Amino acid sequence: MPEAGILTPRLREGVIAIARAAATDILRVYEGDFDVVRKADASPLTEADMASHRRIVAGLQALTPDIPVLSEESAHVVAAVDRFHWQRLWVVDPLDGTREFVKRNGEFCINIALVEHGVPVFGLILAPVTGVLWHGTPGHGAFRRDGDDERAIRMRAPASQPLRVAASRSHLDPRTAALMQRIGDTESVGMGSALKFCLLAEGAMDIYPRFAPTSEWDTAAGQAILEAAGGALLDPQGRPFRYNQRDTLLNGDFIALGDVALPWQDWI
Repeated sequence: MPEAGILTPRLREGVIAIARAAATDILRVYEGDFDVVRKADASPLTEADMASHRRIVAGLQALTPDIPVLSEESAHVVAAVDRFHWQRLWVVDPLDGTREFVKRNGEFCINIALVEHGVPVFGLILAPVTGVLWHGTPGHGAFRRDGDDERAIRMRAPASQPLRVAASRSHLDPRTAALMQRIGDTESVGMGSALKFCLLAEGAMDIYPRFAPTSEWDTAAGQAILEAAGGALLDPQGRPFRYNQRDTLLNGDFIALGDVALPWQDWI
């Protein structure tokens, strides 16, 4: 990495290769019978989560041995006082949308983000079922890759009515429903996992509000891709999320926007 925040093409392709290998591990489990266990927070866990975790952590450690990896499936063993010393780190969700995985609806993904001084400077999201991959570096563009075909993507601006709201199938709540009423003319599209950020980044959606718990690995990659495409992920005070800055790894409420000129403050 010759300068902060910029992955060389070799390193970027290395991360993409790691994600694709992890996707193969996930699909091997997805296509057969698998058990589901519950973690301490009652969220589901499968062998696919762990296989992807092992693949990604080992791959990133080999590719960038000087950069620590914070993965959902190993975060519990890292003390906050230790990770606060990490000025640069990988933030990984090896299988985002395990509930969707269990439902076998295909709406799950792999999230990998590079964070520097709290800022997500590179993001990658891969949908194992379709093989579609999105990546972005804020200030340097966002891209969608279908197989070997890659194209630049950009959020939709100005957004036009009806505004397309990315609503979580697993987490739609009364506050989100009330916000959609305040917006007025909307089209709601259900979608699981961080794939919602990708839809925003490529202009297929306009708004993604979230008033239910998420963790830093759920949003870091999506935020990087969305910002690279011209959008934003903001807390209710209008501040972009920052990472590895607090004792907790849980996020607060947020709204993700394609067109940042939308009057989102009036809706919150």
